[in-house]
Parts: sequence; structure tokens; C-alpha cells
Amino acid sequence: MQTGGIRLTELARCAGCAAKLGAAELREVMARVSPATDARVLVGYGGGDDAGVFLIAPNLALVQSVDFFTPIVDDPYDFGRIAATNALSDIYAMGGRPLTALNIAAFPETLDLATLSVILDGGAAVARAAGVAVLGGHTIKDDEPKYGMAVTGTIDPRRIVTNAAARPGDRLVLTKPLGTGVLTTAAKRGAIAAGDLRAAIAWMTTLNDAAARAMLASDVRCATDVTGFGLLGHLGNVVRASGVRAAIDAGAVPFMDGVLDLIAHGMLSSGSQHNAVTHAAFTTFAGDVPERVRLGLSDAQTSGGLLVAVAPERTEELCAALRSAELVPAVIGTIEPGSGIVVR
Repeated sequence: MQTGGIRLTELARCAGCAAKLGAAELREVMARVSPATDARVLVGYGGGDDAGVFLIAPNLALVQSVDFFTPIVDDPYDFGRIAATNALSDIYAMGGRPLTALNIAAFPETLDLATLSVILDGGAAVARAAGVAVLGGHTIKDDEPKYGMAVTGTIDPRRIVTNAAARPGDRLVLTKPLGTGVLTTAAKRGAIAAGDLRAAIAWMTTLNDAAARAMLASDVRCATDVTGFGLLGHLGNVVRASGVRAAIDAGAVPFMDGVLDLIAHGMLSSGSQHNAVTHAAFTTFAGDVPERVRLGLSDAQTSGGLLVAVAPERTEELCAALRSAELVPAVIGTIEPGSGIVVR
């Protein structure tokens, strides 16, 4: 759908999950906020996990998250689909089942309201596919469009998947290739055609529900989803919360077609560049890791895959289940004793 000749991405200073406040800045802010003291809070915001978990019965807990961002593509229907898929991902990353959602939207008075309807319709289509009921929402006026969802689901309190349970010996499995930030940045700058985003859009609108089912079937206890902080940023949360070190095999990390070449030509968002500076504080690269791969590991993903820490004896079982769901799992590294991240 056209928007009166206006490209949605032209109205956004930062696109998609690259619009997030930086991880280091966010930790600084939250360090000044009093943590929840209610004993029913099983997972709060202190560990930087993907969603919060609240106990409501001995065998039942709520899992909740909220996510919204600025347009990452120009087509309003695709923007709605991507934003909704991304918002649901946090629930899947915890091992939960999303049930309901509330829309969150900011919209310029200068745009046709029909465009907002299409954005919301895209979100509704994803919610229906996920078996999620959209109950309502809230809108405000804003010169910069934004859309997302607050999502509530259920989870077995005995089987919560957190970012704090990685153990030495675990294998790291990634369920989607990297590069959405690079590709959408290149499209916004006119360096690639809109059609060159088809693969990225397909990945950004692929729910992580099948990946979540596969990891639960393999008794995974540690996972996160890869979004605005990039692979290294979200893995950094895992090693920090778990008290371990991660070793990444740079050659095993999958990138979408053309991404590394685009990085070499400077197609990296400001959010991804900021990520790379932040990640340097806890990441050591081997001398033979190319610069474009180093930067790609910090690329701000939107609606990325799950990054799963799985016991070595269950790795092939997990990967087989992911492949049967038409995903392309990659074993990209291991968990070791120590701290920080090494990229070999």
C-alpha cells in the first residue's frame, strides 16, 4: 500500500529495533530504579531477560513483555507484521505461550488514517496465526510513527527459560541468519531495491513459536532472542547473567545474502555502530576475524531468531527439530568457564 508518496522509513530517525536505547545506557538507567520485591515475581528486570514472569498458581505463571518501534520497511502491512512478530518473540524466548496482546501505536496527523488501519491489520494477521487475541490498545499523536504490542502469555514456572542458566559445555544454536539491520539500512539509503528485502522480511515475519517448542522438547533452560542489541549484545547478557564465557566460531555464524558486502560499503545503522563500541568492552576477537564479520555480529536485528544454549548431547536433537520446522539452525559456539565473549 502507498502512503501518499511518503515512505514510512523516511519519518523515522532510527528503524526497527535499532531505535532501542543502548544496552549500557539502559543498564545505567535501571540500576537507579528500585527492583520489584514481590515474592511472586519469578523473573524481573534485574537480569535483562526477555520478559517478566509472575506466579499466579503453583503450576501457572504469567509471562509478559512489551515491544514497539519505528518503521523498518515502507509497506505498512509488512511493518505491522514485523512489529507484531517481534513483540511475540520475547514470550517464546522464555518458553511461554502468548495468549493476548494490546496494540501500542503512535501516528502522525499528517498521514492518512487508512495507513494506520493497514499497520494494525498486519499486526492482527500475525496475532491470528499465533493464536493470540488482540484485546485493544492505545494510540497517541506523534510525528514519528511507532507500532508494537504488549503481550501476555502463560508459562510453567518449573520450565522457565532464562538468560541466566547457561552452563560450561553447552552449545550455542542460532535459529535465524543475521543481517536485517544492514539490509533495511541499505534499503533506506537507496543502496538496494525494495525487492532485495524479500528474504529479510520473510525472516522478520517468521514466528519463533516452532523454535520455542523445539527448545522446550530438548529440555533447554537458557535462551534469548536476538534483536536490537545484536548477537554479541544479547549473548553478553547471557554470559553476564550466567557467570560464564561464550566462544563464537565466526565462520559458523550465518548471514543473509549480500550482508557482509554491504557492511564493507558502510551500510551499518547508527544503532549497530553504537552496539559495536559497547560490545568491545567484553568481546575479544581473534586477529583473523574480518572487520565486516566483527561489525555484523553487532548488527541490530529486528525480529531475529532465538539464541539457545543447549546441552551437547541434545544439540543434534534440537537442530533436527528446527530443520523439520523449516528453520536453518546453526551451531555457532560453546559455553566455557570464565567471562565475556571470545570470537575465534
